[in-house]
Amino acid sequence: MTALIPKDRVGVLVGLGGTVKSTIEEKLFVDLKIDSPSGTVEIGVKPYAPDPSGTLQAKDIVVAIGRGFSPERAFRLFSEDNTLDIIDLHDFFGKNEAEIRRVDGRIIGREGKTRRILEELTGTAISVSGHTVSIIGGYEAVTMAKDALEKLIKGRQHGTVYKFLRRRRQEIKKEKALGLWEGQVPTAKKP
Repeated sequence: MTALIPKDRVGVLVGLGGTVKSTIEEKLFVDLKIDSPSGTVEIGVKPYAPDPSGTLQAKDIVVAIGRGFSPERAFRLFSEDNTLDIIDLHDFFGKNEAEIRRVDGRIIGREGKTRRILEELTGTAISVSGHTVSIIGGYEAVTMAKDALEKLIKGRQHGTVYKFLRRRRQEIKKEKALGLWEGQVPTAKKP
């Protein structure tokens, strides 16, 4: 399996003294062969790996680091409860780099405020890098964050998007509470 990351992110993937690379290899029973000049990462499964699907997880972690996440945030993908989703701004604006930079600024916000609020309201980690916006989190949280980001990309006001997220978060809490309530078996009281 192969992944391609920007050359300037290869050092982050390797880590100080190879720590990031070795952590991925040890936890997922894979071998990472990194070609620094091209940014190509070959991901192979170790012969004694208990589960060969570790290569898929490793690829997601490698791609996440390549998309600008710190290793610590990318390591959230060690949990199978988390997923990586990437929005390509070329799908919205083609090769219009000026428009992509403008939208990057809307998503990041002044001093990272917008991104931070989106992360807090959705429970996800978000990275804006080049022409992509990447999201790490649980499936439901990533879906909610992706909806919010697409609203911002399409020009919705920040306040409107925050309201949408707060309302959606309340709906999810109610659904979970209702599900828990309905799942309870009433116990008979003794007289």
